[in-house]
Amino acid sequence: MTRTGPPLLEASDLSRRLPKARRDAGDSYAVRGVSLTLYAGDVLGLLGLNGAGKSTTLRMLAGCLVPHRGSVHIAGHSLNDEPMAARAELGYLADLPPLYDDMRVDAYLHLCARLRGVTRQDVSLRVAAVIEECKLAEVARRRISKLSKGFRQRVGIAQAIVHAPAVLLLDEPSNGLDPQQQEELRSLIKRQGTQRAVIFSTHLLGEVQACCSRVAIMHHGQLMAEHDLADGMRDNIAAVFAKVTSSAQQVA
Repeated sequence: MTRTGPPLLEASDLSRRLPKARRDAGDSYAVRGVSLTLYAGDVLGLLGLNGAGKSTTLRMLAGCLVPHRGSVHIAGHSLNDEPMAARAELGYLADLPPLYDDMRVDAYLHLCARLRGVTRQDVSLRVAAVIEECKLAEVARRRISKLSKGFRQRVGIAQAIVHAPAVLLLDEPSNGLDPQQQEELRSLIKRQGTQRAVIFSTHLLGEVQACCSRVAIMHHGQLMAEHDLADGMRDNIAAVFAKVTSSAQQVA
């Protein structure tokens, strides 16, 4: 795939040790040596079994967890040396959306916009834009506690993009959704990939096939393979994933 422009996300040698209580005679790292580069228009599926290190990797990319080794740059800004500038270009949805159940959807998004530095004169425009983009108009005046799981996930993505970041990180965004809700969420993720760089973690092969332009396979805390999903590779993900994980298990 031909990419133009500067990278929006650069991660180099990201590593995070396990807490002492969880270390055993084997590997003491939860994540070891992960390097990734994303450009505008990339939608990368971070694919792996439960416990592969996906969430830990995303938390380091988002600045929620400090790596023991390695570096992250967001839109040219070092997350370590320029944290405010880097985070201004970053949107993040954790596996549990950071929602305030007693607030209305529109009021919550106004709050998030102001917290993320959107100016007072622009906040209403940005909130209206993400309500339209995430198809939240019918629930905009409802309390978040009254929303279905699918709408809660959409609100979670809306708060992550309300400040128009360059990079969007989503941790297992389709967990707990029914098939129709999953399809709607995948369409939303694909639309986001036309505007920014997107990484989302998943253990679902079909999800990667449906909405990703790239895939990175993690296993036992390491990045084992990375592919552009072109030239027939989209149909071969299952075989590649099975080979990578079975080989890694044999080595382990």
